[in-house]
Amino acid sequence: MFIDTHAHLFFPNYNDDLSSVIERAKTEKVDYIIIPSTDLASAARALSLAGKYDFIYAAIGIHPHDTKEWTPELIPQIAELAKHKKVIAIGEIGLDYHYDFSPKEMQIEAFKAQLDLALSLDLPVIIHNRESDADMMEIMREYSAKGIRAQFHCYNGSLNDAKELIKLNHFISFTGNITFKKADYLRNILKSISPEDILLETDSPFMTPVPFRGKRNEPSYIKYIAENIAEIYNLKVEELARITSGNVYKLFGIGKTNQVSFTYKIRDSLYINVTNRCNAECVFCDRKREAVISGYNLKMNKSEEPPASKYIEEIGDPKLYKEIVFCGYGEPTIRWDIVKEIANYVKTHGGSTRLNTNGHGSAIIKRDITPELEGLIDIVSISLNTTDPQKYSEIMGLKPEYFYEMINFAKKAKSFVKKVVMTAVTLNEIDIPSVQKFAEEEIGVEFRSRQYF
Repeated sequence: MFIDTHAHLFFPNYNDDLSSVIERAKTEKVDYIIIPSTDLASAARALSLAGKYDFIYAAIGIHPHDTKEWTPELIPQIAELAKHKKVIAIGEIGLDYHYDFSPKEMQIEAFKAQLDLALSLDLPVIIHNRESDADMMEIMREYSAKGIRAQFHCYNGSLNDAKELIKLNHFISFTGNITFKKADYLRNILKSISPEDILLETDSPFMTPVPFRGKRNEPSYIKYIAENIAEIYNLKVEELARITSGNVYKLFGIGKTNQVSFTYKIRDSLYINVTNRCNAECVFCDRKREAVISGYNLKMNKSEEPPASKYIEEIGDPKLYKEIVFCGYGEPTIRWDIVKEIANYVKTHGGSTRLNTNGHGSAIIKRDITPELEGLIDIVSISLNTTDPQKYSEIMGLKPEYFYEMINFAKKAKSFVKKVVMTAVTLNEIDIPSVQKFAEEEIGVEFRSRQYF
């Protein structure tokens, strides 16, 4: 269920009971463990463990603490070790200005050289950063443009840096420190980023979570970190484990490839992944990239789109869910006949329905479909995002005329469903108060903002 992306199992304090530590991890549902090295000696030990256990993987790199004797001749040695089939990253590498173990200029030289190596080997990196934020961010802006992908482990930087790193396509992870009583600043960062952008780690043998703080850490304690993070996100632990394991696969390529989910459960609702096709190209949409939400893979091409019977089979008893929601990484009304068939099944079997749409259904189908909502759809949720047709065009990647199509759809839908809700994504360029006023006063419907991480 869990993947511990950072555990230094080569440390001497595991010498007497390492096999028991690993067995406890399996007992506590740790599916995979990644062991990042800190120097060439620990790299050899990490590779030995990876070769012995099928669920253990290694990362090869020189930690900033160990770069005081850095020389470019180390790169061929790291590259040779990285050829091992169980090596999934270059790491642990980075910068640490808290301690004076290695000169800053040597740290930077070693860091950049290993980033270059990772790019040449097409491997992600595992990064250590402590009190070196300005230099780190400058370097990462440069290397992100070259295609580097990273995990920032044991994150302790600023919220703004976290958000920028995520936009640069990197992942953030927290250790047992997220459970510490005085770590509110970390929890506030966590609340402000998406679970789709984090990984789980223990940083064993360090950063032991509550209730074992002060003792040696080990991978089996990952569940305590996961429970704390899940509570912050208001998710079930199983949901967080699924999401973060999917994130590990995206970054490191280990774990199982998620099959396309035609239906997916989030909290008490069941969502229907009708299509990946859309008439819009929203600036905030991940449709053409990963198309993953809450650990579910929603990416499918037209030939993979199933018939209504497949969705109905997976729904079963619709009364088991708060509502059945037509929502994926595409516009559901593109397959309007399929939506109607599924909705009819749900309503005749006592369920509730919601349609999440961009409001272009009538333009797509080339007839007014709002009367067909009656008796099939209980709630219609429509992406509004702005009151300006030109800005709407820029956000949605459509001609401004579609703004008026969406407004007309919302007004007409009010006559045929129980409730219409208009939404806006919390982007900097979107004036949420004005959009809310427009929805409530001009259209006469409810409004809801949607967090954009």
